[in-house]
Amino acid sequence: MTDTIRNPKLWVPSLYLAQGLPYFAVAIVAGQMLKSMGVPNDELNHWTGLIGFAWVFKPLWSPFLELAPSKKLVVTFFQVFGGLCLGGVALALQAPFWFAACMAMLALVGISAATHDIACDGLYITSLDEKGQAKYAGWTGTFFNAAKFFTTGALLLLAGHFEKTMGVVPAWTICFCILGAMMVALGLYNGWALPLAKNTVSADTNAATIARTLREVIVEFFRKPGIWVSIIFIILFRAGEAQVQSIGPLFLREARNLGGLGLTTAEVGAVYGTVGTVAFLVGSIAGGYFTSWLSLKRAILWLIIAVNLPNIAFYLLSYFQPTELSIVSVALCVEMFGYGFGFVGLILYMMQVVAPGKYQTAHYAFATGIMQLGSVLFKLFSGDIQIALGYQHFFIWVMVCAIPVAVLSQLIPMTSKQAA
Repeated sequence: MTDTIRNPKLWVPSLYLAQGLPYFAVAIVAGQMLKSMGVPNDELNHWTGLIGFAWVFKPLWSPFLELAPSKKLVVTFFQVFGGLCLGGVALALQAPFWFAACMAMLALVGISAATHDIACDGLYITSLDEKGQAKYAGWTGTFFNAAKFFTTGALLLLAGHFEKTMGVVPAWTICFCILGAMMVALGLYNGWALPLAKNTVSADTNAATIARTLREVIVEFFRKPGIWVSIIFIILFRAGEAQVQSIGPLFLREARNLGGLGLTTAEVGAVYGTVGTVAFLVGSIAGGYFTSWLSLKRAILWLIIAVNLPNIAFYLLSYFQPTELSIVSVALCVEMFGYGFGFVGLILYMMQVVAPGKYQTAHYAFATGIMQLGSVLFKLFSGDIQIALGYQHFFIWVMVCAIPVAVLSQLIPMTSKQAA
């Protein structure tokens, strides 16, 4: 380890809980809030999708964070700042121009959270040796997904309760105040708990030298053999899943006469944020073991099928429109298990095929940015497609979106052509 630090059990959970809270606030909770406020699917996906570009472009400014005195300072600053911005969403809901004000505050949350991600992962890597990193790797995913469990489960249940008893605006005001207070509290706690994790740049390092290095990293990335095919594969991998993850929760809320299931906010929290999250975690673990046993090359087609075939569950829900919450829960469990199981394939492809080389860590960050780009692009237009096709035909469309990447997976290498 780089310096004397407290037991990682005191700071790894709070660090990655703080990484997940603002991400899911933007990715899922904001959409549910806007749905309750009566914003159409196409419009809310346009705006929340645009905010997602913060995670796409974060590799471009990540090297400049090395100029800060320590990663701890960056982490705690953006946790507190992000919390204040989440509280700002609550204030924005009170304004006559609430929609524009909310989007501005959510954009700040996105930029803050994306920047925090960089310093968060960097602090974890520099503060723990390889043994420690491996030991607590499971903790990082667990507490990141604990944030999902809270935001899309408990928080939506709370929002649904307050919508009934207090009204829509007070309900979401309270929810975003809770999120903001949690982030500020985590920032203050981590100010005590986190290791210092000083940046190790040399005295003559400045923005100009970092910019030159960044340029070299970018050039080397696009010189990789077959990189453009890899970029296409990464973007297409999430073509169907990204659209389902955007429209699926809105479909659950949509009125039955408009093709949805007519669930309340609280019911969505119960089936999507709790049961669905558990199914996703189990699927992720199973997918990792499956790929380790079979190898990425032999497993990749099955992983793509696992991500996309369970989307038929949404089609069946849109066709039969069941009223029993238990049936909806089972269908969502199948879909989320498949999503978690198959998503492992994309992560391993980026790690094992795209990242290897001189700048492995940076190039993996670029690959994740491209992955996010694919997700954002498909999310941006998912609302327009759903409105044009209707829910039933939309869920058929997302299954068709899996065909190009399934075919491509059988035509491209699943091993790196570049030595690490």
